[in-house]
Amino acid sequence: MRLLQCILTQNDCYKAGRTIKPKGVMVHSTGANNPNLKRYVQPVSTTPARADLLAQLGTNANGNHWNRGNLDVCVHGFIGKLADGSVAAVQTLPWNQRGWHAGNGTSGRSANNTHISFEICEDGLTDPAYFKQAYQAAVELTAMLCKEYGLDPLADGVVICHQEGYRRGVASNHGDVLHWFPRHGKSMDDFRSDVAAALAPEPAPAPVPKPDKNEEDNDMTCYKTLADVPEYYRAAVRKAVDRGALLGTGSGELNLSEDFCRTMTVLDRLGKLD
Repeated sequence: MRLLQCILTQNDCYKAGRTIKPKGVMVHSTGANNPNLKRYVQPVSTTPARADLLAQLGTNANGNHWNRGNLDVCVHGFIGKLADGSVAAVQTLPWNQRGWHAGNGTSGRSANNTHISFEICEDGLTDPAYFKQAYQAAVELTAMLCKEYGLDPLADGVVICHQEGYRRGVASNHGDVLHWFPRHGKSMDDFRSDVAAALAPEPAPAPVPKPDKNEEDNDMTCYKTLADVPEYYRAAVRKAVDRGALLGTGSGELNLSEDFCRTMTVLDRLGKLD
């Protein structure tokens, strides 16, 4: 998932400055046939790296983006298309700031006080390629937020969409995203399962088996008698035999490894066998 940041500092919600302790994530979709992030997200003159962000997002010539005052809505992020047509996510509020995304529910409570929110920019709802990319970005963004705040996406009420929030009495009566996901064979239960799968640790690599000692022994060069020892080792080995330091089996068999012969040769060159 490609994640940019363009905080909506001119939105009245940001200026209100209220914070929450996130207890869940609410998934929204915009309800308009416009998958372009620039429709909703634009940097202002004080935005860090403004020129770079504007180049990536594209310019909203109509000025109806959400980085301005006198709006009664604001979310923590958007998922949609950049200027080059690729799909990305943009963070638009600090994750722990109280957003204006859910409204009031029938219970008198609001998910604004508990849930981080993001909008998926809708297209005509019929393009499977765009849906697949946007859905995957939503899964990855939700998994990232669940990991950051220690949330279990499979726990009751943690990861919900706007419509599910309404059914729980904590959001206004909007249909998103249940009017869109099922068209492409996905439910919110699928979404929660996919988020949980994205959070699952990767399996540990299989341990590399240690070489069998017998196999190591079988691969070792072994000289049975002094005559079998190569000439460049033989003088040193003979000295060890002559001085009684090397007896072998007593029947002329020495069964020497090449490493041992090499060691004897080094010792001989150091004068240790004289």
